[in-house]
Amino acid sequence: MSRIAKNPVTIISGASIDIKGQLVTVKGPKGSGSIELHKDVSIKEDNGSLLFTPKNDSSMPITGTMRSLVNNIVIGVTTGYEKKLLLVGVGYRASLQGKDLKLALGFSHDVIYKAPEGISFDVPKNQTEITVSGTDKQVVGQVCAEIRAYRPPEPYKGKGVRYADERVFRKEAKKA
Repeated sequence: MSRIAKNPVTIISGASIDIKGQLVTVKGPKGSGSIELHKDVSIKEDNGSLLFTPKNDSSMPITGTMRSLVNNIVIGVTTGYEKKLLLVGVGYRASLQGKDLKLALGFSHDVIYKAPEGISFDVPKNQTEITVSGTDKQVVGQVCAEIRAYRPPEPYKGKGVRYADERVFRKEAKKA
């Protein structure tokens, strides 16, 4: 039995929700987002919160999933999501090229990462930190994973692109 589905989604001030059948659209100060609910899930608005109920007993797990996805949209359009990446290595740096991200990661060429719709990058002066921000939690995480995949942290020196809260397990080098 899903306990997540039983929790209501509180509508944060500044967000407006429009429910038309199974389509839920949320508009806020940072943008808008919508989701098509599963056919076995019903939704109703009650005193500034959204309540999710399954249409039958076997659809409780999908009800919890739909509740989480709608909650992510509400948070995204009001406060947004952001993740930080760190560049560790000699000569590893990032810079902005318009809206796109230019990465020097030890290759013979610079890597240009095109910013998807709704994603913005921020690179401070030291050029070894990247902040990825946007309204869609899934897209922010996917962009960070794609950037990290160019040069994941290696276990001997720890060089590479890593998340700010990531702990890289270091191995001991070979003994002669």
